[in-house]
Amino acid sequence: MTDRARQLAQNLCARLVEQGAVRVDCAILQPAELLLDLYGEDIRARAYVTQDPERGELMLRPDFTLPVVQMHMAGAVEPARYCYAGEVFRRQEADPTRASEYQQVGFELFDRTDPARADAEVFALFAELLAPYALDAVTGDIGILTAAVQGLATSEARKAALMRHIWRPRRFRALLDRFAGRSPVPPSRAALLAQSDPLADVETVIGLRGEDEIAARIAALRADAAEPPLSEDQLAQIDALLDIRETCPFALERLRDIAVDLPSLMPAVRRFEARCDALAARGVAVDRLAFEASYGRTSMEYYDGFVFGFLSGGRPDLPPVATGGRYDALTRRLGRGAEIPAVGAVIRPGLLPQTEEQA
Repeated sequence: MTDRARQLAQNLCARLVEQGAVRVDCAILQPAELLLDLYGEDIRARAYVTQDPERGELMLRPDFTLPVVQMHMAGAVEPARYCYAGEVFRRQEADPTRASEYQQVGFELFDRTDPARADAEVFALFAELLAPYALDAVTGDIGILTAAVQGLATSEARKAALMRHIWRPRRFRALLDRFAGRSPVPPSRAALLAQSDPLADVETVIGLRGEDEIAARIAALRADAAEPPLSEDQLAQIDALLDIRETCPFALERLRDIAVDLPSLMPAVRRFEARCDALAARGVAVDRLAFEASYGRTSMEYYDGFVFGFLSGGRPDLPPVATGGRYDALTRRLGRGAEIPAVGAVIRPGLLPQTEEQA
């Protein structure tokens, strides 16, 4: 980590303060229980975990958003704008060439008055901060895909399974194919479901699950096997949605067309249209702004609406220089009954000098 990255981080954070943000800080060691509760054991592959005799399992801070949300939901005034700068830590087992410790600068906005205007404020602010660099902006909307899943003619259990894996594109596709009958039932599962009482001859249960849990799981598998397959029309609608890669106006037209056959999309499409209007009012060239319906599906799993990123077209080997999005559901999870619409974004200042070389 270079001194220049630290200086860029401080400069960017100072500019965010000038825009009305309150600077905050968060402890480097964060309770692991919260992240594990939100994302399951998968988060262990991306974070550094340690043990404390008094505090239990802890993680080196993988980002700032969760602790900032916790702080705000503890009773801060609204609306609120926060900024921060400091190190974050991510394990990079899949790509050891990427940095495991780097500077992060971020901004979080909590405002329930006008979500579209808040989305536009955060995007336009980061576009202005990053204007001196050779970066390409791309936007997406996780809320559109979740609305499509909720509109499928299938069981609530299948919808819940798809929702859990929206951020894992391969697993999501595998589930779609299985629910459509495109992939065969594993032989072991078929043999299990063929038995009238799979636990009848079991004398000893080995493992963490009790007999009641095993029986409930078998019942769920049988209920799923009895479900009719997803229709080819429904799969085609999801595929058409995920294939959208257009500028915002053309993406809006395509989404309206898909919503004719998948009306559950319409509220999300209207939110997209309102956001486009709010972005244009902020001076963003919406006619040239890229929209990809699949964008953001491999980022942090708390994003549930508008998402965006700034990438270096001249350095495709670099990770996104900045990312952001809306995370309303996270405030519900952490608010213990309270909630507030929220949107934020982060910059990796250590990558900026590398993009300057391409400018």
